Amino acid sequence: MTASVKNETSLPPKIRALSAPPKMGPLFLRAALGARGPHGKTTPSTVFTLNDQKIDAAHLAAYQSVCGFGGRDELPVTYLHVLAFPLQMSLMVEPEFPFPAPGTVHVNNTISQLRPVTLDEVVNLRVHAENLRPHDSGRQIDLVSQAFVGDELVWTDRSTYLRRGKPSGSAGEKSAGEKSAGEKSEAKPKVRPVEQLPGGVAALIKVPGDIGRKYAGVSGDSNPIHLHNLTAKAFGFKGAIAHGMWLKARTIASLEGRLPDSFTVDVAFKTPVFLPSRVALRSEQHRSAGASRTSLDVRNAKSGKPHLSGTVY
Repeated sequence: MTASVKNETSLPPKIRALSAPPKMGPLFLRAALGARGPHGKTTPSTVFTLNDQKIDAAHLAAYQSVCGFGGRDELPVTYLHVLAFPLQMSLMVEPEFPFPAPGTVHVNNTISQLRPVTLDEVVNLRVHAENLRPHDSGRQIDLVSQAFVGDELVWTDRSTYLRRGKPSGSAGEKSAGEKSAGEKSEAKPKVRPVEQLPGGVAALIKVPGDIGRKYAGVSGDSNPIHLHNLTAKAFGFKGAIAHGMWLKARTIASLEGRLPDSFTVDVAFKTPVFLPSRVALRSEQHRSAGASRTSLDVRNAKSGKPHLSGTVY
């Protein structure tokens, strides 16, 4: 299996080949204990790999149920993110990672499915970091996950994380006007009533009060801000909020059966979805020069407050 790893540092990649998926409990404990540092100053050079991963049919079915997908042998485009997330967390708790995992915000996620992956296939996973950079609200970094079947790259995931704080120019300044996809989520969101938005309502989605716990059960992401109102309030939220990746998955599930075999879905996470809630998904298809793009807009069904925006292409 070969893959290039883009990294602005001159250090060669350090491969950490895992023999089994890391346990999430110890990773969250390491994240909490290591929150005060020390932390690295550059993009980490460590690459985590995990090979020969069979898809667990029961786990896939549970994920499909929680996220609103039908029971198919073809993996939802967001499913492999769940398998790669423990590797992401493993990288984020390394001392060389430039900021602590607690308080780091997932602001953007771009997934490309190069071809459908099915239940009977065995995948190899690879996770590395790229592009530590300054941002108006602090600093950002990308965690890139890749899935291979044999030597064939079949799926990629780029998760952009923001660490709020004083901007730093040491990570490599950007030219004026240069913005990453994740920075779109930092603009002050416009609150507009749903009925005034262009495009039709593709789906009204009920967000149950226990969806944070249900998604934690299938994803391993047991961040306290998603589990209970009391634990969320301890971290400064007025109540528990839905996982951003659950909202992305649920949005894509609403389009199931209308997506091609190969596509990319890029989303920016705007504002939290407090639990319980109800959101409205509007999608609009655009065609230009033979190419098709579908815009996604997810807002609070009552207030029109934006939660997610994105594009499928």
